[in-house]
Amino acid sequence: MKRFLIFFILTFTLVVAIAACNPSANNTTGDIVVASKDFTEQDILGELLAQQIEATTNLKVVRRPRLGGSFVCHNAILAGKIDAYIEYTGTAFTGILKQKAVNDPKVVYEKLKQIYDQKFKLEVMPSLGFENTFAMVIRGEDAKKYNIQTLSQVAQYTPQWRGGFGYEFLEREDGFPGLAKTYDLRFSKSPQIMDLGLIYRALVQKQVDMVAGNSTDGQITRLGLAVLKDDKQYFPPYEATPIVRQEVLNKYPELKSAIAQLSGKISADEMRQLNYLVEGELRDIKEVVREFLKSKELGSRRGAEARSF
Repeated sequence: MKRFLIFFILTFTLVVAIAACNPSANNTTGDIVVASKDFTEQDILGELLAQQIEATTNLKVVRRPRLGGSFVCHNAILAGKIDAYIEYTGTAFTGILKQKAVNDPKVVYEKLKQIYDQKFKLEVMPSLGFENTFAMVIRGEDAKKYNIQTLSQVAQYTPQWRGGFGYEFLEREDGFPGLAKTYDLRFSKSPQIMDLGLIYRALVQKQVDMVAGNSTDGQITRLGLAVLKDDKQYFPPYEATPIVRQEVLNKYPELKSAIAQLSGKISADEMRQLNYLVEGELRDIKEVVREFLKSKELGSRRGAEARSF
């Protein structure tokens, strides 16, 4: 009897744990599941997408913030565990589809849209208006000391430096392996795998000497860091683009027009400012997003109309 009781408790605990990790099992209070990847900008964009949908439709949104990296989010949307998230075109094109990098943003977008439609039944929506490319970042004092402005110039110093990069950047086709080959970058030891939330702190504290950040990171200016120019144009375009399951768009036709209203509404400078408000001034993400939507005359007015019916 005692063994049976222990077995029952362990089985029950396992079932509960699996259910807790399964978004679809918990989605009992919402119509749409919106996810975001695991860094601040994605927190903001996920909330932006969720608030826009809530304000312009009668749909209820379940939020899945910090779900994981690109591959985690892609697998989740394919499995139907989430319905939408914001991806970057270059990431999807080279990282998910394993295509060779293309520098023309229009070509990348059209090919991505076509393949995602045919292969995954996913809709690639129009860009939000800004590009967030990888940014190879060093301390501002080092840039001045060595008069470094480009990645070609930094190659002569990296043998004495330490690199700090996120796991995906070290593994991706459009990440460090190709970059190192293009610019002949060699470090004093193998680059350190780091959490994206810690890279700038490690750089400022001189634990590492060069990191791979994002061009719209608010901390770059605030911390006096320097972004090295990709003078050989290694990185493909990375336009921020909503990815949505076609099944859910067919089920809720109003969803497509709601998301489309965000097209072209965010510039790189505006995204950098939003990131700074959250990371630099420690503002609440929901409040920051709400104010931004209001400044663009998005959300609230149409939301009031939608809910008045």
